[in-house]
Amino acid sequence: MQVSGNMEAAQQTCGLWAQTYPRDPMPHAFLSGFVYPTMANYQKAAQEAKQAIALDPSFVVGYWNLAYAHQYLGQLADAENTLHQAEERKLEIPDFLVQRYDIAFLKSDKAGMQEAVDAGRGKVGAEDWLSAHEAFAFAYHGRLREATAMSQRAAELARQENRQEEAALFETGAALREAFFGNVVEARKRANAPLDLSKNREVQYGASFSLALAGDSLTAEVLANDLERRFPQDTSVRFSYVPAVRALSALNHREPAKAVEMLQVSVPYELGAPNSSMHGFFGAMYPVYVRGQAYLVMNEGAKAAAEFQKIVDHSGIVVSDPIGVLARLELGRSYALSGERTKAGSAYQDFLTLWKDADPDIPIFKQAKAEYAKIQ
Repeated sequence: MQVSGNMEAAQQTCGLWAQTYPRDPMPHAFLSGFVYPTMANYQKAAQEAKQAIALDPSFVVGYWNLAYAHQYLGQLADAENTLHQAEERKLEIPDFLVQRYDIAFLKSDKAGMQEAVDAGRGKVGAEDWLSAHEAFAFAYHGRLREATAMSQRAAELARQENRQEEAALFETGAALREAFFGNVVEARKRANAPLDLSKNREVQYGASFSLALAGDSLTAEVLANDLERRFPQDTSVRFSYVPAVRALSALNHREPAKAVEMLQVSVPYELGAPNSSMHGFFGAMYPVYVRGQAYLVMNEGAKAAAEFQKIVDHSGIVVSDPIGVLARLELGRSYALSGERTKAGSAYQDFLTLWKDADPDIPIFKQAKAEYAKIQ
């Protein structure tokens, strides 16, 4: 699970482990927290987490995994209730505060988000991650300058604790946002910085995806090829990371049909939570987003809309990743391409409402406003 990243093999090992040691909660914790989420089987993740809790009601990780399974399934009330059950047992880990923040974000509960941030101040393992999640939340609403500043704060907090990999992950998030929003030069600059801190596979994936989005296919593919070479068995690398980067490169070379073909391998796990989304809070459903982009280039508006709608429908998986808000804009573009002006206008309005306080100089924001004006 941690070295090769082979979740299929980890699933088999955990099954044998649980069979051999039926009173041990750990194999159920690994299945519910890592294996089944990566494989997009959230119902099984919930079942395994419940089994871990049944075996040991004081096993804090069991509650954490169960809460996430509920969140991934869009069952926010159940996720909150699970965290409350842990609290009643006096069980607490820094990760609970981060998840409370994300649940509050999904509910548009600003007070709840601030409450989690306040509770995490000064707590190692909480304050830096909360700052990183705040950065994504700012960016989700187009407040990119505030997002960048918050990512820098998160990275500095991590460096103070000598946690270079976390610092690199936080900087990778900033690079991705610049790339998604069309700041090509800044994205390329920021994508290379985290690689000086860590060659972590999630950092390298985020950097390569950022570079591909920013048009630097050559460097992106070098990084993706290196990932494939170093981690040939890794489930996230095989089914998410490398296909997404290569498909973006194909789009850069004006080969959308090739991009769709490359992403076919991602289909079984495309609704999963790859390691990057667990460890760096980015990357979930990126193959879906790229496939939607390919269909747009192919003038297949209905097919593109179906892909972007998947992202909108699974907010508990993507949370405040940029694709969560950009999917609304891309839905507008897809409907406009199909001649569905009313649906297109509604989708554009959804995006522009979320970005009502956005930084005015963001390239994709300017494009969205211009496109919306044309369909009125």
